[in-house]
Amino acid sequence: MEEAVHLENYKIQKPEHWASNIDDAQLIEYIKESDFSQKQADEGRDYCYFLDKIYYTNDKENSEYACLAYTLNEPSNLERASVVDIVLEENETYVIHRISVLRDGVLVDKIPDTKIKILDNENQSGGGVLNSTKKINLTIKDLRLYDILIMEDSRIKIFTERDFLRKEFLKYVWVGPDSYWAYGKYKFTFKNDRQKTIAYKKTFFRDTDGNVLEPEISYLKQGEEFVIDEENYINFVDTNREISPFIDFATDSNWIDLSNYIYPIYEEIFTKSSLQEFAPNLVEKLDAITNKDEQLQFAIEYVQNHINYIYNADEMNGHKPQEPSITYENKQGDCKAKSVLLKVVLDYIGVDSSIILVNFNTDFYMKYYLPSLLTFNHVIVKINYNGESYFVDATTRDEFGLIENRGFIFFMHYLEVKPNLGLQIKQPHRFSYYCVDEKSEVNVQNNIGKLKLTTIYKGNRANNMRKYFKNTNKREIIDSWNNFFFYTLNYSNDRNGTDLRNIFKDAAIEIISDDKKLNEFKVEYKTTIENAYFTDAKNNRFLMYFDRNIVKNSARDFMHKDITFWHNFDNERYEISLQTDQTIDVSEKFTIQESTIKNPYFDFTSRKKITKNGGTIYIDFKPLVNLEIPEKDFEDFRNAHHDVADSNFGIGVDIIEDGFMNKLKFNFKKRFN
Repeated sequence: MEEAVHLENYKIQKPEHWASNIDDAQLIEYIKESDFSQKQADEGRDYCYFLDKIYYTNDKENSEYACLAYTLNEPSNLERASVVDIVLEENETYVIHRISVLRDGVLVDKIPDTKIKILDNENQSGGGVLNSTKKINLTIKDLRLYDILIMEDSRIKIFTERDFLRKEFLKYVWVGPDSYWAYGKYKFTFKNDRQKTIAYKKTFFRDTDGNVLEPEISYLKQGEEFVIDEENYINFVDTNREISPFIDFATDSNWIDLSNYIYPIYEEIFTKSSLQEFAPNLVEKLDAITNKDEQLQFAIEYVQNHINYIYNADEMNGHKPQEPSITYENKQGDCKAKSVLLKVVLDYIGVDSSIILVNFNTDFYMKYYLPSLLTFNHVIVKINYNGESYFVDATTRDEFGLIENRGFIFFMHYLEVKPNLGLQIKQPHRFSYYCVDEKSEVNVQNNIGKLKLTTIYKGNRANNMRKYFKNTNKREIIDSWNNFFFYTLNYSNDRNGTDLRNIFKDAAIEIISDDKKLNEFKVEYKTTIENAYFTDAKNNRFLMYFDRNIVKNSARDFMHKDITFWHNFDNERYEISLQTDQTIDVSEKFTIQESTIKNPYFDFTSRKKITKNGGTIYIDFKPLVNLEIPEKDFEDFRNAHHDVADSNFGIGVDIIEDGFMNKLKFNFKKRFN
């Protein structure tokens, strides 16, 4: 076997005392054909004869064991089995017990045919915390179609001093096995060897009719275990419509006790900190700003933009927050370090703030999980200012604005690092400003259209659009706007396949203004269109402007049995004006149609001003956001969005062609259509 020198990252040895001990004879006995296995083969599926998984925890380690045997009848599975990657955390060891194949009834040891490589695996996580990890790469030579592959291995995580939370608390989530496979035997065992009691909560399990059962909570004392043991098993969860059943294992506790545990750890850091001592230059800059709003903006943007977010930080719960003096001196830190420094700066300028723990990735599941500090993977700052609460992510870059104009973070659950506090719920939100405020003008003379679009972006939209214009080629930006108008003006239905640059020949877009206090980013797009009208198959001409961004298809198309719809739309306002030198039909239904939609979760109005040569629509959309739409309200909510999509997201005008016969023809058509 070809080996690297990093023996501390992996070993080849027998299983630990807490794992299964299966000899070769037992292994062959487990791999038996049955009516169930034959049925899977007849359907052209690969088959897992058995899967034995064990999770073991004590006060010094968390470890996992797995032994499984499965067929390699499909070329794609053979290919995947030949190369295996295992990602290890810091101080975690991968232990190989057995790599074998059963070939023509004979057990063949494949460890000598296995090449093992150790690779660095530093990746950025979506929640703002980055792990410095290693990757074990296994390449198994000479696997053949119709082999039965047997893999038996363990992952052993020994706690270091930095793993103080993992020593104190356990958190593990069991999820059902891969729904592709059929399992002759599936067994999962959780073994608690910790001194503290482990609670476990079974959630989203279903009865025989597929209805979700009420969650069940039970407990495991030291030396006790929980077992799932199934035969002829297939996981039938429809992952597109349903949440897979899961079991949350966590050290038995409550949110108040957890809050009181974590608070002194952060408080000790704050009591050591004096901004005047370790950052006199920063203090001098802060003192020079006399306006409190601007002082607060400077403090936030200093930590966000001048302190580097380091990408090889240890895992979120792996160690205590770095002291702010070190963060300031080194000009770098992880989410905890940057948030702690920001709070120290805010304390100096007299702005009330607190550290909060969040997990944006699993926010929906927080209400189903057992209380655990290990649920969280990110730290941000809550700021209380002028009677309002604001949430700031200190790891964000290129975000601007006075506190009320900054980007809004969508999430629901958080734990505030203060004594005697439980899990908090971030309240629903109404924007005090329009995130998109847009004015469109299309003016057609002699069949040539002049189009001007002026858009003011604010909040998250301003931050994102500012980055987009900074990082994107100008030609690509113009092409994107051209593509938008190709569909908005309905040209996709009468000149499909035409190069957009030949339709919008002189298209140009410019940044008109960028106000870093109001956090308003204003752009203007202009173009000339030689053939401005949409023409149907009967040569009828129309001016049409229907902005599909106004239609929220994510709400209209949402289908899920278990997950509620997360409402996170923006305040939007539009003024769309179509003017022409031709006479239009001022009685056409969709030209004059207006709407007033009042739903508990959003208000939508469209009002129109129609003249003989054109029309203008004013659209106003104000949602209540940062909340889940209750199941009982969702169909009304969906139907309200269908009403928006029923020609209330723009305006179209029908051209009445000049000439007596054309007008006579038009009136006849209107009468009998």
